[in-house]
Amino acid sequence: MLTHIVLFKFKAEASEAQISKLCTDLQSLPEQIDEIGEFRCGRDVIRSERSYDLGLIATFADRDALQRYQVHPDHQQVVAQVREIAASVVAVDFED
Repeated sequence: MLTHIVLFKFKAEASEAQISKLCTDLQSLPEQIDEIGEFRCGRDVIRSERSYDLGLIATFADRDALQRYQVHPDHQQVVAQVREIAASVVAVDFED
């Protein structure tokens, strides 16, 4: 199994509407993409100086499943939104 973790820090000018839409669209991905196993997504509640604004954790059967997810058209639509409003995105993928 492969665990995929992504953290997003939004631009100061990102609107609440844009952020909410991104959250909604991210949460709909498991219904649209069969490769996704478990999926959790949420906004930061601590808001410390080192905090990112949004994080997601998803699992995939293997690296091939993650690759299919990454190029899936529904995922690519979300990626386009992220590019508009995110100042920084970091990720880690590990096998367990």
